[in-house]
Amino acid sequence: MNLLILKGVPMSLKIVYKICCGMDVHKTFVVACIASTNDIGVTSYESHRFSTYTSGLKTLLQWLLNRNCKDVCMESTGKYWIPVYNILENDCSIVLAHPKYVKAIRGKKTDKKDAKWIADLFKHDLVAGSFMPPADIRQLRDLMRYRFKLTCFQSSEKNRLQNCLTVSNIQLGNVVSDTFGKSAQAILDKLLENPADTSFDLEPLVYKSLKKKLPQLRDAIDGYITPEQAGKLKVIKSHYENLESRKAELEELILALAAPYQQELAILQTAPGIRSDFTAIGIISEIGTNMEAFPSAKH
Repeated sequence: MNLLILKGVPMSLKIVYKICCGMDVHKTFVVACIASTNDIGVTSYESHRFSTYTSGLKTLLQWLLNRNCKDVCMESTGKYWIPVYNILENDCSIVLAHPKYVKAIRGKKTDKKDAKWIADLFKHDLVAGSFMPPADIRQLRDLMRYRFKLTCFQSSEKNRLQNCLTVSNIQLGNVVSDTFGKSAQAILDKLLENPADTSFDLEPLVYKSLKKKLPQLRDAIDGYITPEQAGKLKVIKSHYENLESRKAELEELILALAAPYQQELAILQTAPGIRSDFTAIGIISEIGTNMEAFPSAKH
């Protein structure tokens, strides 16, 4: 048993981790505090500061192993915890805590005190750890979240293009279902060759059902594109197409990384509403494939 003072009240708590480490992670350094509890319940502390360069983190790992400390708890501070986690992951059992769950009590704070406080909470198993999937799932998650960002960038460029067309009174969106479809883009490319000329032949540019809407299309493109708006439209289109290419490259990486999970992906895609490979991959990238990591279905 050991005493932990919470809000000024001493509490007798069981020691769960006799040797453990609390870490206060910053951008350029990590403060680590090892709490070692002997057989009569007396805890001693050893603190040290390490650089967050790879060499410093390797020194931190060796420092822990030399002291037989394999249970570690750290705050999930921004992205700074990730390199630390990556170095320690193979040799230590790491609990990653949300900062609000390891917030120190009021008083003068120092990095050493913060690390010691985390170690004290952790040795009594009072820290709720965040879900942390295996390394390959974390990589998949990172790529999928970046893919989502690229999709958002594309959506923003679509909106900008539509705004340019609106102020130029080019009303393609009233006739075609998708301004970024093949027919609409072919018409827009032709318009941008000479914005002052809208009398070109539309029929070779449109596909299938749109051919019977040629009169409406003719009215829709009868606007006025200023040189400035034409320049802006070209930049938007170029950026959008570049994003599309980069997204395709990223998707190749994602599919390669997700290849070992074909069975899980196939099962997920039997659920209503999950048809796309990337929808299924997105689910796996967030929750992993080991459902035993969650206490209940609600989690």
